[in-house]
Amino acid sequence: MNAIYIWQQTDWPNFTWDDAKLSYKLGKVRGLQGKLVGKMSALGFDLKNSAILDTLTADITKSSEIEGEILNSDQVRSSVARHLGIETEGLPEADRYVDGVVQLMMDATQNYMKPLTDERLFNWHAALFPTGRSGMYKITVADWRQGVEPMQVISGAMGKEKVHYQAPDSDNIPFQMKLFLDWVNDDQKIDPVLKAAIAHLWFVTIHPFDDGNGRIARTIMDLFLARADEMPHRFYSMSAEIRKQRKGYYEILEKTQKGGVDITGWLEWFLDCLEAALVNTEKSISTVLQKAAFWDRYRLVSMNERQIKMVNLLWDGFDGKLTSSKWGKITKCSADTALRDIQDLMTKGVLHKTDEGGRSTNYELVM
Repeated sequence: MNAIYIWQQTDWPNFTWDDAKLSYKLGKVRGLQGKLVGKMSALGFDLKNSAILDTLTADITKSSEIEGEILNSDQVRSSVARHLGIETEGLPEADRYVDGVVQLMMDATQNYMKPLTDERLFNWHAALFPTGRSGMYKITVADWRQGVEPMQVISGAMGKEKVHYQAPDSDNIPFQMKLFLDWVNDDQKIDPVLKAAIAHLWFVTIHPFDDGNGRIARTIMDLFLARADEMPHRFYSMSAEIRKQRKGYYEILEKTQKGGVDITGWLEWFLDCLEAALVNTEKSISTVLQKAAFWDRYRLVSMNERQIKMVNLLWDGFDGKLTSSKWGKITKCSADTALRDIQDLMTKGVLHKTDEGGRSTNYELVM
């Protein structure tokens, strides 16, 4: 092993960072978290449940996608809804595997103040691999990895492999995990957002399981973010943002794991990623609030099914400009019917013509 990895440093795992470089970013993130919690409190019960359901579904599916595994989002949504006691009519029943993945996330976020123990981690791992296999291969489940050495993260075709990272040997895992769990459960004066970032890096660096290390690392991250928010409900998805920035995520992990114990760069990246997740969520919640206010304003206005469908589409992100021809294609009605529908909504003050010229007249919602 030519490279010197972070866990081989003499001062591992005594991480250090530059508070001066992080203070502004951390303050900004904490301000956004508080602002988001305030906006969520303005949502009604049904809208709040819908937002939580959307976030948890995204968090679970995107965390798996980072590892190249695609989950059935409807099954995930169904399982999350059932665990939260939300109506699941019309959704398929989740299979055993999907339900196990959901249970893992629910335990982390709903029980965020409980200690993290090896037994709890083993239960999470068992939920990820209920058959005792990863794909076709039998793996050690609900216990630390054993046997085949070295444990390496590799990419590239056979014969041209690139080793991105090599984890500690399996006989070193119990000692490494004791250090990690002692730190996790110790009440240090570290902001829980920073603790989320450090725990994620530390766990995935130890790489204690045969498989599932990335997903469990991000679950531990969510546990600490729930502590930071001081609530079990997830209103933003860090995993969805990491999925968008997957290339940068793997690059900063590799760079950090091949460096010293000063992890300022990793923490800066983490805070920037979290800020992006919070900003995107704030925008979507603002839209939800505007949409709710819109439907409240027009609750006494009669609309047919085609009109309701198109108005909701306009709120949820209509592709391009709305024209009468697009209306007809989407609602499968004639050009005359489409025009009548639009003119009716213009008369009722729901739609108006845009000021843009051109060959086709465009329409927008009246805000």
